[in-house]
Amino acid sequence: MNKVIGFVMIGTNDLEKSSKFYDAILNHLGLKRVSITDRYIGYGHSNDDDQVKFYITKPYNNENSTAGNGNMIALTAETKEAVDKFYSSALENGATDEGKPGIREDGNYYGYIRDIDGNKISARCLVK
Repeated sequence: MNKVIGFVMIGTNDLEKSSKFYDAILNHLGLKRVSITDRYIGYGHSNDDDQVKFYITKPYNNENSTAGNGNMIALTAETKEAVDKFYSSALENGATDEGKPGIREDGNYYGYIRDIDGNKISARCLVK
């Protein structure tokens, strides 16, 4: 087994509002809801329903969720167009801009947002 990350989990203070936000933007990256409880919602790839890759959750300790300074999650996109759609859909659904889509220093294509809870999320497409 050579996986470095099993899954990603971010906190939210409003699971219903956050799930609507992520439903709207993650579909551009091929992700959909695959697991739902009263505490969290898990998203997985459309072609791999049994593997949750990304969770939004109420904090386990019942304290308020806060965004970490310096923390960022980069999600994989298949195309530049998917990054563009992720980014624009996120802004349309209440996210704030953290960096418009474009080629970055490493030569790949990124778009950066802060979600409705302040978490920094990026969509990244490897440029061939």
